[in-house]
Amino acid sequence: LAERKQLYSTVGLSWARVCKECGQQHDSQDSHLYEYQDEVDDELICHICLQPLLKPMDTPCGHTYCFHCLSNFLKEQDFCPVDRQRLQLHQCRPSSLLVRNLLDKLTVMCPHCVDCQQMMQRCELQPHLHNRCPVFRRLREEAEKRKRPSWNELKGRKGDGEGSGDAKHSATLSRNSTRDQPEPGLINPAYEEDNNSLRSSLVAEATVVELIRDEPGEELGLRIVGGKDTPLGNIVIQEIVRDSIAARDGRLAPGDHILEVNDISLASVPHTRAIAVLQLPSLLRLTVMQEKGFKLRDQRSDQNQPTSTGSPTNPGTVLQVTLVKSQRTEPLGIKLIRKSDESGVFILDLLAGGLAAKDGKLRNNDKVLAINGHDLRHGTPESAAQIIQASEMRVNFVVMRSAEAQEEGGSSRTSRRTPEPQYFRRRSTYMKDPPGGFSSQEKTVSLKKEPRLSLGITIAGGRDCRSRLPVYITSVQPVGCLHRDGTIKRGDVLLSINGVDLTQLTYNEAVSVLKAQTAQSQVVLRVIQTLSEEPEEDTEANNDDLDIAEDSRDDTLNWTPLWTRWLGLPSHMHWCRDIVLQKTNNESWGFSIVGGYEESHGQQPFFIKTIVPGTPAHFDGRLKCGDEIVAVNGATTVGMNNSSLIPMLKLQKNKVTLTVVSWPGSLV
Repeated sequence: LAERKQLYSTVGLSWARVCKECGQQHDSQDSHLYEYQDEVDDELICHICLQPLLKPMDTPCGHTYCFHCLSNFLKEQDFCPVDRQRLQLHQCRPSSLLVRNLLDKLTVMCPHCVDCQQMMQRCELQPHLHNRCPVFRRLREEAEKRKRPSWNELKGRKGDGEGSGDAKHSATLSRNSTRDQPEPGLINPAYEEDNNSLRSSLVAEATVVELIRDEPGEELGLRIVGGKDTPLGNIVIQEIVRDSIAARDGRLAPGDHILEVNDISLASVPHTRAIAVLQLPSLLRLTVMQEKGFKLRDQRSDQNQPTSTGSPTNPGTVLQVTLVKSQRTEPLGIKLIRKSDESGVFILDLLAGGLAAKDGKLRNNDKVLAINGHDLRHGTPESAAQIIQASEMRVNFVVMRSAEAQEEGGSSRTSRRTPEPQYFRRRSTYMKDPPGGFSSQEKTVSLKKEPRLSLGITIAGGRDCRSRLPVYITSVQPVGCLHRDGTIKRGDVLLSINGVDLTQLTYNEAVSVLKAQTAQSQVVLRVIQTLSEEPEEDTEANNDDLDIAEDSRDDTLNWTPLWTRWLGLPSHMHWCRDIVLQKTNNESWGFSIVGGYEESHGQQPFFIKTIVPGTPAHFDGRLKCGDEIVAVNGATTVGMNNSSLIPMLKLQKNKVTLTVVSWPGSLV
């Protein structure tokens, strides 16, 4: 311990050099380092590094190693280090939950022992560093005070007075392996300069996140958009699926840009290639670019004032509430839950006599957006409880209160509410071309068949599903007559059968029509197939023999098309959604977009590329990365370029209506 104190007193620490997980200074390629306080059982020791196991992997021959140790060893050799039996990494599996729990419970000391001599379980070290360790907090605050490059500089866009952002971008990465080319057509109303002193500066940082699949083929729970073959360019996380590997890990968020996977750069790869890389088995090491910083206002002057966003077409009101504990261990008296129909954390109850109930500002059913700067829009009650338990005397909440709850709390009058805005959609009347490289073609099949003979297809989608998709084919069974014909393929969108339009039907309506029409001896089926210049990977395109469940509406259980498949659909098959954003003062709307007319690429649709934490677009929660903006305040964006759309967005001082088309991202 004395030697370590001497080491830390003589060697300068910096935020950039300190590992954000173990708190030690080591190369990003090396395993994490811990100061264990007790003797560790030999069964929990890696036979390669002779240290307690990290991310333990079991071999078929019955030995266990750290994942990094084993993967590095097998790059040079092809046998088990102990018994020298033939071995490949894909044959190994993560150790049992019991073994991992035993390792997590090992006692370690905070590495910054000069100023912090706390001991804890190994799994608690990272939360300790980020929430309680004074040295770690000081390093982070010092780094935040320094001038940081803006996202514009990191991305190196044309027309912003800067050259290529490669050098700045590379400085933020742990490994200098990704090069982003300038992105023409990127307009960024989220980063407008303003004089609003209440807003903090925005910072983008590169972060490394490791995710482990317990079983090959298990989904990470990420919905992905973008790729070099789309206007977005980068690979962007659109959504985190609840209760998935990524959701339980908690470090990734919608809007994160994935730069690398296992040292494979995704900077200039098409969408299908990126999906194939993300489907690699076992451990994935993701380098992502994340927006950092969540503070909205100066806590000293505007601590508990609500920010009104309520309107008939807006979810409600954002409030900031600070609870001050009399002692660090005092409970707040809040019960948190999650709902089956909406992601995030909600307040179930305030315990009588508790701190929150006495304060009186929080209410039942408030949605918790953030606690102490930690984004919880897609969080869990467990993660929220950990943040609260790790907090000092002050706990800062940002919550969303629905307009209905606001009305009930402020007056006794009642009124009929308009339909929830997230379900408001309509058939598109905006005519436009698909993005460059994407198109579609109609196909017609005319069959004479026995009345009892099935077509042999399964379907999904329907205008009543969450994404309001048209009905599409999920499989063509080898026993049906359509399989023998060979024209109809999985992913084709149904247009009509025997002249009956299928494009605007719900799932159940489409099933009923198909059953009625296939009972006839003559069937004429019209479908539309989307095309792209980039062919899909074999793993995506050639699995027509997969078993598909009957109820195809559950996107998490059945095959769904890649995000790029939807881009080629003609605009008359799109369903639009109106999203009203409101803001105060001179703050930005909080999103960046790409697209518009360019001489080199022609007319491209405008897509949402980034949503900035702590902004109106972020708090509203309905805009997603990959959404296409087809109109602003009812005026179509077709034919616009950057110089015409930028002023239109800037002129909307306090309210803007965005008409968007949203397709679900590719699930990995």
